[in-house]
Amino acid sequence: MSVPAAKHENESLTNDSVPNESLVSSETLADAPDCRALFMGFFILGLTGFGGVLPMARRMIVEKKRWLSGDEFTELLGLCQFLPGGNIINLSVAMGNDFRGLRGALAAILGLICAPTVIVVGLGLVYARYQNDVIVEHLFAGLAAGAAGLLLSTGIKMLLPLKGKWMALAIVAIGIIAIAGLRLPMLLVMLVLAPVSILLYWRSQK
Repeated sequence: MSVPAAKHENESLTNDSVPNESLVSSETLADAPDCRALFMGFFILGLTGFGGVLPMARRMIVEKKRWLSGDEFTELLGLCQFLPGGNIINLSVAMGNDFRGLRGALAAILGLICAPTVIVVGLGLVYARYQNDVIVEHLFAGLAAGAAGLLLSTGIKMLLPLKGKWMALAIVAIGIIAIAGLRLPMLLVMLVLAPVSILLYWRSQK
């Protein structure tokens, strides 16, 4: 075998045996954010999350910043949904506290709410004056449809880590049927399904 051919073969074997660096880096998490990064991340999230912050939150936290994995985000959001208060507010506090303690929790929640508070107050004044305008009514109807689409896409992305986990998917299906189909109170459904899902997961790990 000639030297160039041998060299080409060795390079081919090396390329096959070493994983693609871009794939590895895309799957690894970033370093824990400091308070400034938490504030700015949630500030931009609150400023750009029209129609609801939750759809943008997963993209920012998991896909762009890589602060949490998809599984970690789903688990943390599930806990936050079970607690009183807004889901995304609970999520910001929990993440900030986990990364930087009390200072991180304050930085995250202040970053999340300061810009939307100012914008909502301003829009409320405008809406109070022009709420009977036909154009304004159509505008808000369009925004509602866009928000529904964003929530649906987020729900689909959150289901992806559950692929092949039929027990978890069954719990999801029961919850959707109970809340959306049977119109049962969400708190009652959560109080029943949460301990059941925890028990089933614990038994599956034994």
